[in-house]
Amino acid sequence: MFLGVDGGGTKTAFCLVDRDGRTVGQARTAGSYYFSEASDGIGLVERALRQGVDAVCADAGIEPSDIAYAFFGLPGYGEAPGDIPVLDAAPRAVLGHDRYACDNDMVCGWAGSLGAVDGINVLSGTGSMTYGERSGRGARVGGWGELFSDEGSAYWIAVRGLNAFSRMSDGRMPEGPLAEVFRRHLSLTSDLNVIDIVFNQWHGGRGEIAALSRRVVEAADLGDECAAAILAEAGRELALLVDATRERLGFEPGEPVPVSYSGGTFTAGAVLDAFTREMKNLYTGYDLRRPLYEPVIGAALYAAKLAGTPLDRAALDRLRSIPVPTTTGEGEGE
Repeated sequence: MFLGVDGGGTKTAFCLVDRDGRTVGQARTAGSYYFSEASDGIGLVERALRQGVDAVCADAGIEPSDIAYAFFGLPGYGEAPGDIPVLDAAPRAVLGHDRYACDNDMVCGWAGSLGAVDGINVLSGTGSMTYGERSGRGARVGGWGELFSDEGSAYWIAVRGLNAFSRMSDGRMPEGPLAEVFRRHLSLTSDLNVIDIVFNQWHGGRGEIAALSRRVVEAADLGDECAAAILAEAGRELALLVDATRERLGFEPGEPVPVSYSGGTFTAGAVLDAFTREMKNLYTGYDLRRPLYEPVIGAALYAAKLAGTPLDRAALDRLRSIPVPTTTGEGEGE
């Protein structure tokens, strides 16, 4: 049994895969991103992992000691060097053994979307970043956090939606469908109540704010030009992340570059369309592929690889028979 764990801002996904390519256990818990002000610190990581490992083992009818190897993709891993020892130790307390490895959750998206082959994966859920590999070398671009980066992410989209709502309410911008969509969704008796909801009730919660990206998509579908422009810009920003990653990895001019994507932001057709168009404009060698596996399955595949017993082609093909929704990865579309 190989355990894959894909952490995120609003959920943490767990999946057990056996050597025959069968998914024998699945679970989801709360998010494991501990940097936000709304969280209660790094301790939430071990709590989320313990709850999830207990649940996925119960689903499979096994004990943690039966897991041959596990890979934990944790949001924020590596971004605060002093926290790495704590994050590295958390799975040991949960599993009761040392047959595991930890890294950033971006590795899950790459391993899942491309089947762990050379190329680039762009992740856009609550946050955004890319991870790619070429000839054994890895590179990350983006993922600097929602305060001043995470371009093209659900949080980025939502904040721009909130800005547009405030402008429409003030009369600084013509009111479009977005205004009424926000009023209805947030049950606003006064437009100014949005301040109380975001700052006092949500305490600026990353996940709650990011979830408003769905309302921006809804408004765009209703013909809101501002919402549509926000989604188009998100797609272009995500393409720029990919292009910077290609350059950092040293792909030769004209060399084919496999690219895939993960994260719920890509469920918005307007984002994916703009992303695809901009990719073609930036470099003709991009080979855009639909994701092969969910990031959490990618984590399990990576666990098997790290254990020195990668799944064979028959097992990989069996896993391919499982539908891969694009609402995977960090943020699940929020």
